[in-house]
Amino acid sequence: MRFALSEEQAELATTVRALLDRRADSAAVRAASTSETGHDEALWATLCEQIGVAALAVPEEYDGVGASFLETAIVLEELGRSLAPTPLLATTVAIEALLAGGTAEAKAHLLPRLAAGEIGTIALDDGPVLDGDRAAVVLAVRGDDLVQVTGAGAAWTESMDQSIRLARLDLAGAELTVVGDGSAARARAELVGAAAVAALAVGLSERALQMTLAYLKERVQFGRPIGSFQALKHRMADLLARVEMSRSASWAASYALADPATEPAEAGFLTHAATSYAVETAALAASECVQLHGGIAITWEHDAHLVFKRAHALGQLFGAPHRHRAAIDL
Repeated sequence: MRFALSEEQAELATTVRALLDRRADSAAVRAASTSETGHDEALWATLCEQIGVAALAVPEEYDGVGASFLETAIVLEELGRSLAPTPLLATTVAIEALLAGGTAEAKAHLLPRLAAGEIGTIALDDGPVLDGDRAAVVLAVRGDDLVQVTGAGAAWTESMDQSIRLARLDLAGAELTVVGDGSAARARAELVGAAAVAALAVGLSERALQMTLAYLKERVQFGRPIGSFQALKHRMADLLARVEMSRSASWAASYALADPATEPAEAGFLTHAATSYAVETAALAASECVQLHGGIAITWEHDAHLVFKRAHALGQLFGAPHRHRAAIDL
């Protein structure tokens, strides 16, 4: 098991972070979240065309980069840190479902489109679907079949976190074309979705921690920065430890899912454990961020509420923490 990034993986993270620092500041994130498409289309195009984020886990034979889910998780962690809304989560889950359960014909037809940056998504149940109203490639699991959905009605669904786009699909009258094994696609989609959420949660926790530390260094009470108070030092030290443990757990889960030699039971254990811990850490980091910023944190102008909303949303996507713990067979 590896717990450090390779030189190439570290460079990928640095490149994505530099781009997001330039193109996804607070004003840009807010504008993209409330736009008609729910994301910055120009930024998404740059991420796909210049860095190839959608193509990372797609094999080269389907016009992909031929890397793995681990590289995608590295990008997701950076996106979690920036809060930038993008379709990468939904598209990644759709890609992995196709790779796991799609027929050879379906892979040849759909994966090059997704690798090029077309938005994909998959409906695993009858609830809201990530990016369901803007996806060009819509998949669904119906019984034992993986199907491609054409002509479905899609209605945007309001969510607490505006940076995560949800929609409800109306499949009545839609054309459903069987494109693979639904059981294999569902199993892979659920695990990859959970691991992707863990990666986003790690980035979010890091963002909340850094925001709070910066404020504690500049906010002065009783003639000195409040960050010098021992009680607050202890809280930040505890949070830092949790963030780093979350990152280790997330990397372990992503590496296991990226390695075909990993036993399914081990991959499941690592993913459920990582998601449970990372999502709860994100909730704690958001709570500390709001509390230690004081009254300014509950204003619309401050980014603390964006952190809080994202932490809440991640706790609902692909299973709440207690459900992941229950799924671990000890």
